[in-house]
Amino acid sequence: METILFSPSSNPILNPKSIFSKSPSLPRLNKPIISSVLKKPIQSTHASLSSQNKDWLSFLHHGLAAAAISIAINFCPLPTTTGPAIASEFDVLNEGPPTESYVVDDAGVLSRVTKNDLKRMLSDLESRKNLHVNFITVRKLTSKADAFEYADSVLEKWYPTVEEGNNKGIVVLVTTQKEGAITGGPAFIEAVGEKVLDATVSENLPVLATEEKYNEAMISTANRLVAAIDGLPDPGGPTFKENKRESNFKSKEETEEKRGQFSLVVGGLLVIAFVVPMAQYYAYVSRK
Repeated sequence: METILFSPSSNPILNPKSIFSKSPSLPRLNKPIISSVLKKPIQSTHASLSSQNKDWLSFLHHGLAAAAISIAINFCPLPTTTGPAIASEFDVLNEGPPTESYVVDDAGVLSRVTKNDLKRMLSDLESRKNLHVNFITVRKLTSKADAFEYADSVLEKWYPTVEEGNNKGIVVLVTTQKEGAITGGPAFIEAVGEKVLDATVSENLPVLATEEKYNEAMISTANRLVAAIDGLPDPGGPTFKENKRESNFKSKEETEEKRGQFSLVVGGLLVIAFVVPMAQYYAYVSRK
């Protein structure tokens, strides 16, 4: 009985196999513990490197995007509302005749003094002669062949009927093309006269515009038109100044003359160079 009760194989406490195989609280040592411990640092290292690569690529993409935006802004600036608007002949046609003045300076070349002087002169002319004249400046023409066609278009657009445009006059100055034109209704053309109109268009506007004296071109044109309407002597207009440059080259006659003088001088020097030493030598030998 004692042998059976105290047998090591029958006592679960003293049997080591029963302890490791049946006890639920102790872990099984089928795999080495160190392998499970080393897997986590390796996985975290790969994850960290992958995260760093993603962060670097994201930073590179953002940098390239910022550089592209900067280049686009520098080379393709966005339009601003504070800068001056580009002159256009279509704006003049669509806006209609000015209500507070007689001047439409769409090219932006006239001074405030010129605008005030034109307003004063043309207002006085309208009050006395019932003739309304508008002065227009544009930078360039893209829709019409020349200033005359554009002036006719403005007259027809602003005053579509014969009654409205009968006593109206239009003066156009194109700054880029350096040309001008004058048109108007029958009453305006008759009051000014064909001779003065042709002279003003061929003298005052193109000559002074070529010299970029736009203010003087408009004032002199207004003075000439007002004088013709009032029956006063024609003040005339400017003329082209021929700037002849003096040439630095000599003419053929001057060249031949200079060549002859040079030959004489050279010949005289050669004679002196040979004759004087020979004369000195002869005088020295004769003394002996």
